[in-house]
Amino acid sequence: MQIKHTLIPLGGGLAAAAMLGASLAGTAQAQDRQHVKPSESVSTETAKGIARFWLENNGAALEAATYLEEDTTKVDKLKTTGSASTDTKAGSVAPTGTTTSTSKSKNVNLPKTVGKVFFVDQDGEKRWCSASSIQGKYKNVVATAGHCVYDTANDEQLLDNWVFVPGYYQGKAPWGVYVGKQAFVHYDYSVYEDYDRDYAFVSVYNGVSIKASTDSRRPTLEVEDAGRLGDNVGGQGIAWNQPLKKAHYVFGYPQAAHPDGNKPYTGVTPKWCYGTTTAKTVGSAAKKIEEHVGLKCAMTAGADGGPWLLKYSSSKRTGYLNGVTSSFYDQDENNRVDYISSPYFDAETYGVYTSASAVWSGKLV
Repeated sequence: MQIKHTLIPLGGGLAAAAMLGASLAGTAQAQDRQHVKPSESVSTETAKGIARFWLENNGAALEAATYLEEDTTKVDKLKTTGSASTDTKAGSVAPTGTTTSTSKSKNVNLPKTVGKVFFVDQDGEKRWCSASSIQGKYKNVVATAGHCVYDTANDEQLLDNWVFVPGYYQGKAPWGVYVGKQAFVHYDYSVYEDYDRDYAFVSVYNGVSIKASTDSRRPTLEVEDAGRLGDNVGGQGIAWNQPLKKAHYVFGYPQAAHPDGNKPYTGVTPKWCYGTTTAKTVGSAAKKIEEHVGLKCAMTAGADGGPWLLKYSSSKRTGYLNGVTSSFYDQDENNRVDYISSPYFDAETYGVYTSASAVWSGKLV
């Protein structure tokens, strides 16, 4: 795959990321980490405050959040710009925490790993995107879109009060709330806002949940440790440099109306699409996209950051992350979203992922 920008080493920030991934030997891997832009690490005390922000008043802040809306009244027309190509050999890391279902239903079993990331944007508004838990050394990694992590307006790596809630449903966090500790994006996204690298991997602290108090006179919120993310919901695998024209399941929480005003989704429960990735890369001049992969799907905004899973097993509820929803398109120009696209996952994507997966987090309480 062609590289569109000259990539400049990041000095101290890169050195820190490289130290975190020191166990990954090899010149190629070291070069991959040159493209990694890490955030500052969120301290445990700050993380405790973030957890309380979302959990107090029975999750009222979670319910008040709205999906991250860019411009859903006008979507790009999908265009192809040539075939995607790999930068090294294809590779993959297997999923963990598989759950076998005995159901004989023909319906697709939704993965436990999928949920919403919540944050406060540059305007002080509570927002959310879709995301998924993926496997990592410390079972604490979340994958989502770069624009669901990086605040381009203030050039800040981790959006304020960032948390992941797997299985989120109407203010409820069945497996707890996981506060982001450190985020990792591609250098091109952080510097150039290049949506060809619109993905992010975030290490999260152990989950926290509301602790039932035996003293009704105490007004303070009590929380307890909910354990590691991967132990609770498992983690999807990850794949890179895979061939195109492969079948994927895509999951997310769409809510936005179509450009014509039709509102088929509520954003309350996750939805899915199934399709084959395009044989050519997808382009969009507005977002500097030249190398995306497309898939036919009618999900709208709110599904941003949702996982594209290769070789998804409905019985095990796991597969291999091979993309995240980034952009939405109206291919037949009828004012309805009919295509979505994802950055192509290559070895540089893997380098960003390995940096996040090497970060230990631990408990908040």
